Amino acid sequence: MIRYLAGRAPRGWRLALLLPWLVLLPLGLARAEDPWAPFDAPWFDRLGVSDGLPHSITTALAQDERQLVWIGTMAGLVRYDGYRMQVFTATGNPAYGLPDAYVRSLLALPDGSLLIGTNAGGLSRFDPADNRFHNYPVGKDGTSDGKIYALARDGDSGAWIATERGLDHLDLRSNRITAVPTGNAAAPRNFSVLQDHAGNLWLGNNLGLFVRYVGSHAFVRPRHPAGDIHTVLSDGIWALHEDREGRLWVGSTRSGAAYRDADGRWQAVGGFSGYRQDGERHPTVRDFLELNADTLWLGTDGDGVLAYTPGSDHVRPMLHDTAMPSSLPGNAVRALLQDHAGNVWVATDLGVARHDPDARTAFALLPSSHDERTLANTNVRGIYVDTRGRIWLGMSAGHIDVIDVEHGVIRHLQLGGSQTRRDVQAFHEMPDGAIWVGTQGLARISPDTLAVQDSAIPALDDKPVLHLLGYDRQLLIATYDGVYRYDTRTRALAHIGHDPNDPDSLASNTVRAIERIGNAVWYLTSHGISIAGDAMQNHGFRNVLNQPDDPSSLPNNLVSSIASDPQGALWIGTYGGLALLESHAPGEPFRFRTIGVPQGLSSENINAVQSDDQGNAWVSLPNGISRIDGTTHVARNLGSRDGLRIASYIYAATARAPSGELLFGGLGGLTVVRPDWRPPDRPDAPLAITYATLNGQPLPFARLPRAGETLRLGPHSRSLRLDFALLDYQAPAETSYSYRMMGFDEEWTEVPHGSLPSVIYTNLPHGDYALQLRAQTHGMEPRAIMATIGIAVEPRWYETLTALVAGGLLLLAALAGVTQLRTLYLRRQARQLQQQIDAHTRDLLSANQRLDELASTDELTGLCNRRRFLQLAEEVRGQAADGNACVALLDLDHFKQINDTYGHLAGDAVIRTAGRIVREQCREGDLAGRYGGEELVACLPGTTLAQGMEVAERIRRALAASPVVHEGQSIAMTASIGVAAWRAGESLSQWLSRADRALYEAKHGGRNRSAAAP
Repeated sequence: MIRYLAGRAPRGWRLALLLPWLVLLPLGLARAEDPWAPFDAPWFDRLGVSDGLPHSITTALAQDERQLVWIGTMAGLVRYDGYRMQVFTATGNPAYGLPDAYVRSLLALPDGSLLIGTNAGGLSRFDPADNRFHNYPVGKDGTSDGKIYALARDGDSGAWIATERGLDHLDLRSNRITAVPTGNAAAPRNFSVLQDHAGNLWLGNNLGLFVRYVGSHAFVRPRHPAGDIHTVLSDGIWALHEDREGRLWVGSTRSGAAYRDADGRWQAVGGFSGYRQDGERHPTVRDFLELNADTLWLGTDGDGVLAYTPGSDHVRPMLHDTAMPSSLPGNAVRALLQDHAGNVWVATDLGVARHDPDARTAFALLPSSHDERTLANTNVRGIYVDTRGRIWLGMSAGHIDVIDVEHGVIRHLQLGGSQTRRDVQAFHEMPDGAIWVGTQGLARISPDTLAVQDSAIPALDDKPVLHLLGYDRQLLIATYDGVYRYDTRTRALAHIGHDPNDPDSLASNTVRAIERIGNAVWYLTSHGISIAGDAMQNHGFRNVLNQPDDPSSLPNNLVSSIASDPQGALWIGTYGGLALLESHAPGEPFRFRTIGVPQGLSSENINAVQSDDQGNAWVSLPNGISRIDGTTHVARNLGSRDGLRIASYIYAATARAPSGELLFGGLGGLTVVRPDWRPPDRPDAPLAITYATLNGQPLPFARLPRAGETLRLGPHSRSLRLDFALLDYQAPAETSYSYRMMGFDEEWTEVPHGSLPSVIYTNLPHGDYALQLRAQTHGMEPRAIMATIGIAVEPRWYETLTALVAGGLLLLAALAGVTQLRTLYLRRQARQLQQQIDAHTRDLLSANQRLDELASTDELTGLCNRRRFLQLAEEVRGQAADGNACVALLDLDHFKQINDTYGHLAGDAVIRTAGRIVREQCREGDLAGRYGGEELVACLPGTTLAQGMEVAERIRRALAASPVVHEGQSIAMTASIGVAAWRAGESLSQWLSRADRALYEAKHGGRNRSAAAP
């Protein structure tokens, strides 16, 4: 039995099943260049309310001069660096706050400022010099209306403003707004505006498209042909764009789009100009984005994104798909943006989507509600390529997908009968063209009609089939019960099994794969490899096994797969690493070179191995896919920057596509790897400071230091926090960050995985430092991006050279006076003079001790500052026995809420009280310090983990029982504490990191609790 799973018939243009998957990547490539393009749908990473957006409906996008992305929403404005969302919303302050939370349009200016057009509050300009919004009036000397639809540069030092009641111009030098007459033919309502490179001013109006040509003062309708072009240009015009070829693109309210080529001739957009044949209207075109010379994206209000190649007869929609989390989050698109790193951003009604068009080394083929070019389910257990170039995918529950790459279609088959809902793991094409299918037993499929013969070998109906191999007319069948050999001509069935009393029998009855190497047959089992001279051999195998005392033997007996490269080398996947068979003479023992974690693999459990044309080996692992260089044997692990989206692979499912792509199956779907793909060369994105506070006060964005610049701290600004990020917006979870302050830190400080990249220092001594920041990307093209920021800390008055010189001179004068008096009164006042000298000496020692304390003590709490604490804790670590010293890392709960509710002075009082309580609860000989911000730390020498938890609990209870009274208000104070006992051999940084992870567990366990690090 066989049943074709047909997709639902298309119902109208919105539900077309073919079109969503015709988007070519990189968008615009022809099928001849990439046969997998019809299956490679853009992968969108989503940002929504759960990530920090103040509203799900996003309305505008811009990237500022520092390469941060700004997102307009219906509830405020967001500044985003790839990790943090900083939200600005209406404050009610007409002078410096956002005038309206509903942002309609954004325009980034060269000086780093940002123009914001709102729905009802008019125009505002964000000034990074003071982080304030400077609002322009509405009406006299201001914008024609409070509703700002669009903003555009004027090619000089100004901006055009399209409003509900007119067109305005802002002169950025004088900061003055003037109204621009548009004539009687145009309506007051303007949706879009654009000044082209020739200087012509185009106006998208409620009554159609108008233009003011260079040298003219009047707006007129451009000359255009009748028909669909006239329908578009006479409709309300919401979007205008000039591409790199000089074409002008026009998007309408309900009539689709059209464009004017560089020669001034108007062209229709195939299938999307004018009204549809059934009279149905098109969705509103809200924005355009040119990805390359061949592809333009149209953002629509209801039909997602449409990709169009100029001259083509159709558009290719990208829609939200409820079955695919990688699709657009919503179909109502308000804005499009391509950032400096090449990412494409889409503002939708359900958040923002980001797509990396350069991540093309790999892509995932997944299930979808549109099943024309997608899989039946995610569980790909077997892959096979037949002589016609068709790719057969064995899946769970009796599903088989047949991919015809040449014609860009997938056929969905469903096994029935005795194979109903059984997993399909193996295929093989016999000389007559029939496709044999291994599942629970075997089925046979006609290569032409795809008709299925169930129970092709009834004797094996209860045997799960793991692999199939044809040898002439013999079909070798791998099972959990050894190997069966079936003669397709005589139908004779023979069994080959393991005999525990015969060391030359099959190595194990669990046979995972069978491969033909030359004329020999290799049986890959769960207990080594058995090699037969031909398919008819039943015993007397040459067994290749792991020898624990021989590092050149097979690395592990559980063998999963084998592949040969163009040079004839054999790569063997085992659960102890990848084995490369070294050359050997007949009769000599097999020797292997093992490639594992030391060579860069993320795991040594090899599920499947495949080779490319250059002799490199590619393997699927439990946690990803890696490439092993055929010459150096160095491994590189694919990441999301390469397009890898499926993380887990557990099956020995792999094949090579006819056009050279490598296919790997697993629990998440099918991964297609393009081994020869190399992304275009782009300059590294900046590693930048994106937010900073000095003594808890935010620094204006314009004062944030760039690489090579110096941040100067005043005499009393000794506490510093710097947030930083690599502004490529790609794979934030796969980017590693670290930093060090040269002249202060001896080693790099690694930012823990999952933590926001931040630098925190308290009580920095005065002096000049170099703060080094480092971001390390992973994947096939790993990079280390560095940035250095100068930090200059000014001395306090008593630390200045003038004060020290004056003090020295005074001391010398005092000594001279004492010497003179001693000469005059040596005999009579010797004892008195000696006492004076002693007194001066004590004063000097006390002053020096005070200076040392000031340099080592946190001003607010009186505890050790971070530098001093780490010095003392290192001494404790050097003297401690294993498990006989603890650190307790304490973080005040909801401290930001205390600051926001009661003010920073109240927050200081809470930290000061917490420091006193920690000091009181510590024993003599314990160390207490301020680690940074609201984090305190204690080092407990001679303390086991259990004793350390007792101290932590004592501190926690004391804090909870000691509310702080500030200006008549009682402020409750609790803390979460992580405790770690020192392990022999670990560094102080590792010790503190374990305490930090325990603190993280305490936080997520509900706060106001202590947690012990394992």
